[in-house]
Amino acid sequence: MELRQLRYFLAVAEELHFGRAAERLHIASPSLSQQIKKLERELGAALFVRDRRHVELTRAGAALVSDARQILDLADAAARRVRGTARTKLRLGHVSWLPAELTQLLGDVVRLDEWVLPSHTQAVRVAEGTLDLALAWIDAGRLADLDLSAHLVRVEALPAVMPGDHRLARAVEVPATAVSVLVDSDQSSWLAWNEFALAYAAESGAHIVRIDDGGVTGQAFFDHVTRMRVPVLQSPKRHTAPFPPSLVRRPIGAPEPGWAWSLLHRRDDDRPEVALVVERLLGLRATMGWDAASAERHER
Repeated sequence: MELRQLRYFLAVAEELHFGRAAERLHIASPSLSQQIKKLERELGAALFVRDRRHVELTRAGAALVSDARQILDLADAAARRVRGTARTKLRLGHVSWLPAELTQLLGDVVRLDEWVLPSHTQAVRVAEGTLDLALAWIDAGRLADLDLSAHLVRVEALPAVMPGDHRLARAVEVPATAVSVLVDSDQSSWLAWNEFALAYAAESGAHIVRIDDGGVTGQAFFDHVTRMRVPVLQSPKRHTAPFPPSLVRRPIGAPEPGWAWSLLHRRDDDRPEVALVVERLLGLRATMGWDAASAERHER
């Protein structure tokens, strides 16, 4: 029985709805159901009675609620005590942007977490305490819900990608209304990007294109651009596939899409090591000239 499973169980017990609990936990509903079933197998008892219309706690589930809360409270308290006394390096999670200057500057204070995960997942891990810090994108609503602090590090301007023979391929700027944005059905992988893309489309008049193949990045993205033959907003996710010679990148005019990379930590984490990382990172931002002036209009 894992602490994560108990957190998942409590979310379902409190919501009495798997969809709402999954949304609250920022995970996919099938993953949540799988973990609950695994917990039930380990305990040898059904915890919920569920059908298409409602979810109810069984007697075993109701009995587990108070124990689960007590176990999680004890685990959280122990983690806080250990973090307060330990001298180990802080754990820093990241998504796809991690400049060498940053790792060199923070090497004596942090260690990089080996899991490279989407922004919304890294934010949840910071809130739960499995990470101390994360370099990720976050919107104002999730920032408040997770009780995190965010320090803007860099606003990354996102270009449009289009076929080289498109009429705008040589334009100085591509009009935002001529741009398409890809929104993927896989919320567990692309939740943060989808939220950003939908908000940008609402602000700019860009066209929304629904996909279901993970083609926000990589070769699948280039295939979409080639097939659609229109300017498509490039995500900040680093592409492993080589950029095709038949395509070109061009800046986008106002409102210019900018992906805000921020350093996240728990709002109540007042350890001096955390304050030191924030101080160094903001100093590096100034030294490198990473644009932060337009942060407010890019953060969503």
